[in-house]
Amino acid sequence: MFAELSITSNFTFLTGASHPEEYMERAALFGYPAIAIADVNSVAGIVRAHSQAQKIARQVKLRQAADIYGPAAPAQEQFYVSAAILNIPRVLPAAQLVLQSGLRATTLCQTRLGWANLCRILSKGRLRAKKGACILDVKDLLEHSADLHLLLHPPQALHQQGGGQDWWEQAHQLTRRFDTRMHMVMAPAYDGQDTHRFAAIAALAQQLGLPLLASARPILHHASRRRLADVLTAIRSGKTVEQLGRSALVNAEQRLRSEAEMQQIFHDYPKALSNLPALLKTLQFSLSELRYYYPSERDGHETPDQRLRRLAYNGLAWRYPDGASQKVKTLLEHELSLIAKLAYAPYFLTVHDIVKFARDQNILCQGRGSAANSVVCYCLGVTSVSPEIGTMVFERFVSEARDEPPDIDVDFEHERREEVIQYIYQRYGRHRAGLCATVVHYRGKRAIREVGSAMGLSQDTLALIASQLWGFFSSEGPSAERLRDIGLDPSDRRLRQTLALIEEIIGFPRHLSQH
Repeated sequence: MFAELSITSNFTFLTGASHPEEYMERAALFGYPAIAIADVNSVAGIVRAHSQAQKIARQVKLRQAADIYGPAAPAQEQFYVSAAILNIPRVLPAAQLVLQSGLRATTLCQTRLGWANLCRILSKGRLRAKKGACILDVKDLLEHSADLHLLLHPPQALHQQGGGQDWWEQAHQLTRRFDTRMHMVMAPAYDGQDTHRFAAIAALAQQLGLPLLASARPILHHASRRRLADVLTAIRSGKTVEQLGRSALVNAEQRLRSEAEMQQIFHDYPKALSNLPALLKTLQFSLSELRYYYPSERDGHETPDQRLRRLAYNGLAWRYPDGASQKVKTLLEHELSLIAKLAYAPYFLTVHDIVKFARDQNILCQGRGSAANSVVCYCLGVTSVSPEIGTMVFERFVSEARDEPPDIDVDFEHERREEVIQYIYQRYGRHRAGLCATVVHYRGKRAIREVGSAMGLSQDTLALIASQLWGFFSSEGPSAERLRDIGLDPSDRRLRQTLALIEEIIGFPRHLSQH
C-alpha cells in the first residue's frame, strides 16, 4: 500500500497550506499505513500529527464499542471521525533537510538513535544561523548518519549531470555513507513535463545506484487549499497574489493523493511504488518511545537521592528554625520517597542549583505553579509558601499514576534574566541547554493585516475590518448586514474571498518564538 513520506505541513511556515492533523485525517481516510510529516529543516509539526493519530485511534475504538454495545457503549467523547476510517496510519518522524548547496533530502528515523541524530543535525544548523534560519552542510549528515534513511530529492536542473558539480559530489558522498539506506524521490510537478522529468530522474537514480521512491510531495491535504497556498506565498515574498506570476501554483495537484491516483501517475515506474513496503519495515521509530531521561547530578560520593535528601533537610532547618511540625516532616518523607521512586532527584537538584545561583547574586526569583504544593521545593528555596497551609496535595505536582515528569516554573526578574541564562550555559554547557519554543499562530488582526495586504485591499479597508470585525473570525465571519453597517460592500467578490481566507488562516502557525 502507498504511504506518503514527504509531506510539507504548515510548519514549513508560509509554504505548507495544511495542518499536520488534516494530513493525518485524510491519510486515515485513504487507508495509508504510514505518513511522514517532513517539514523544511524542522520537526516542529510532527507531535501534532502524532497526537491526532492517538485521538483518531480513541475515536475508532469508541465507534467500534458503540457498534458492539449500542447505548451501553462509553460516551466520554463525541464521534468526529468518519465511519470510513478503519486504519490509523503510523506517524514517521522526519524532516526535509536543505543544505547550503541546495541539495535536499527527506530524512527518516529508523530508531530512537536516528531521531537523536536528526535532532542533533537540526540543532547544529540552527546554532550556526540567525533566528529562523538553518545552515546545514553535507558533513552534518555524514557525521550523524546512524539509523537515518535518506530520500534524495533530484535537483531542479536535471539537464545538467546530477544538477551541477557540487550536487553530484555531495550525492556521491551520501550514497557511499548511507548505502542501502537511501532512495531517490520521484515526484511529479504537474506541468505537462512529467514524462520527461520522470525519465531524467530514473536515469539519475541509475547513475547513483539508488532505488526510486514515489511521492506526491504534497503541500496541501486537499485541493481546496490552493488559494490559501498562494496567499501564504504572497505573504512570504512580500507581494500581492496578483504579483506572484510563476510563483503561484499552476493548479491544485500538489496535494495528498490516494493509492489509486499514485498508481495512475506512476504506471510506467511501478518500482517507485513497490519499493515502499520494504522501506516501511525498516522505519520502526515512533514518538511514543520517547521517555523522560535526565542527566545525572552526582556530586562526590553522594547519589542524587542522597544529595537531595541532605539539601531538603538542611532547608527544613532553615525554613523552620523553631522546628517543623510532624505533618511537614511526614509530607517531606512522602515526597522524597516518591521522587526517589520515579528517579526525579537530578531534576530537582538542577533547579535548586539555578535558584541558588540567583539568590547568591541577589537576583529576584520565585517558583510558581503546581510546584508550590511541594515541601521539597519549599525547603530548597524554590518556592516561598509552605504547602502545609494549603489544601492541594503533592500528587497534583508529581504523580506516579500519571507518569509525567515534574514541571517547575521559576520567574526571574526581567532585567537580570540574562545573567541566569549565561550561568546555565557556563555551568552545563550550551550544548545541554535550550530555550523552549512557542508557536506564534495567526489570530485576529495579524490575519486581517497580512491576508488583506496579500489580496490587495487598501490599508483603510484593512484598518476598518481590523477595528470592527476581527472578533467575528472565531465563528462564521461577519454577516452581509454587518459589512454594510461599517460601510463595506458585501457583494464585492474580492472582499468576500479575503474574509473567507482570513477565517481559513486563523490558527495557522506563522513562526516560532521563545518562551
